[in-house]
Amino acid sequence: MAATFFGHPRGLATLFLTEMWERFTFYGMRALLVLFLVGAVSSGGFGLDDKTATAIYGLYNAAVYLAALPGGWIADRLIGAQRAVMAGGLAITLGNALLATSASPRGFYIGLVVIVIGVGLLKPNVSAIVAGLYPEGGARLDSGFTLFYIGINVGALLGPLVTGEAQVLFGARAGFGAAAIFMAVGVLQFYLTRRYLGSAGVYVPPAAAGKGAASGARATQWLSLWVGAAIAALVLAAVSYGLIPVNPVVLARAITYVIVGMAVLYFVYYLFIADLTREERRRGIVMLVLFIGCALFFSGFEQAGSSLNLFAERYTDRVVGWLHFVIPSAWFQSLNSAFIIMFAPLFAWMWIALAKRNLNPSAPAKFAIGVMLMGSGFLVMAAAASIVAHGSKVLPYWLVLTYLLHTFGELCLSPVGLSYFTKLAAKRFVGQMMGMWFLATSLGNLVASLIAGDFDASNVAAMPGQYMHIVYFSVGLGAVLLIISRPVKKLMGGVQ
Repeated sequence: MAATFFGHPRGLATLFLTEMWERFTFYGMRALLVLFLVGAVSSGGFGLDDKTATAIYGLYNAAVYLAALPGGWIADRLIGAQRAVMAGGLAITLGNALLATSASPRGFYIGLVVIVIGVGLLKPNVSAIVAGLYPEGGARLDSGFTLFYIGINVGALLGPLVTGEAQVLFGARAGFGAAAIFMAVGVLQFYLTRRYLGSAGVYVPPAAAGKGAASGARATQWLSLWVGAAIAALVLAAVSYGLIPVNPVVLARAITYVIVGMAVLYFVYYLFIADLTREERRRGIVMLVLFIGCALFFSGFEQAGSSLNLFAERYTDRVVGWLHFVIPSAWFQSLNSAFIIMFAPLFAWMWIALAKRNLNPSAPAKFAIGVMLMGSGFLVMAAAASIVAHGSKVLPYWLVLTYLLHTFGELCLSPVGLSYFTKLAAKRFVGQMMGMWFLATSLGNLVASLIAGDFDASNVAAMPGQYMHIVYFSVGLGAVLLIISRPVKKLMGGVQ
């Protein structure tokens, strides 16, 4: 009898563990990044101001999502998903090792770039291999992705706990070292067990054209990759050695405008030039609304690793007196994954139960609910900030409640958005529309970093008002989405 994993192909265990350790590394390292950048030089940090540190954090997160686009292309056209995952895992390990050992900021920032490349190669392609294990598709594929999703959240839960404690026990850079070690474990198990994947994710040269034509096309693609990589390396070297001066805040703003411009141009092309049917064009309008909702949701949600992380570090009473233990600030970054593991089955059941009663909200309505839940989380933070403004630290339950509300918002929006982008897109544009989803998430991360940079540690009295501005904007946007959800639903043309 062939080896199985909870009744699924044994290869799913390989991918489960690979993605678990990748998410462990990603979220563990990310939970430390801003705290390290603003940390005092005497304690091993870089001593940056909040605005610069959060801009770097936002650029890093945005780049990770954007890198998934060329990462998927490299796997599809050149090396196959299995090799891309292997190369990506090695790059993530190397990048975190650079964060842990580089004596200069230059080496540290190069480490961030190497991690971006690694995640771009690994993240989209490990999911593609999961799909390749189930050529028949259907319910078994959905079940397989559910197990895979559990691995994602187990890794995201454990990462900040382990790296945060390592930082407390062994110093500012020890958490990055722990991330490198566990990613190396993930790469090793992938290498040793990849035989269970069979042909899933193995590169298959295109056979439609003649052999010579296909070989020539592939050579051209390799040349394009190497030229692009060489240009990127030269630019990185010029920035690293100060030949091209870079202000992270200015760069974050500029890239925000660039991404907005890209989105506008793409949707103009999609809606007016792409030769769609009338029904496909109407559905395209729905995707534009969802794109905007997604970007604005993540502009608040992704405060988690920046402004909320700094709030945990500076203004939260993290001492558990009877245990004589101080909760590491990074541990709060595990709350989102813990709540997803706890409540995702409940939400999945709830949507099915509502659908049976013809009460299931439409996709735009779920987006509206998600955005308003995110805004309500910042209402909690505004109350907490009012206590801080009067000179007291707050207890951890304020952050716990905020993350709980944000997670509820994510469960309303993120899985629904991914599903509807595939359902609403014209068949020949499904892959591109998934890229647009990544683009919206990337945009949200950048905007989040710019918002976080406006919080001034020397002006605590302004914090409640700043959080309330996020509340007004989020709840107002959610209300608008809810109002227009009914006419927008009509544009969906019966897509459920």
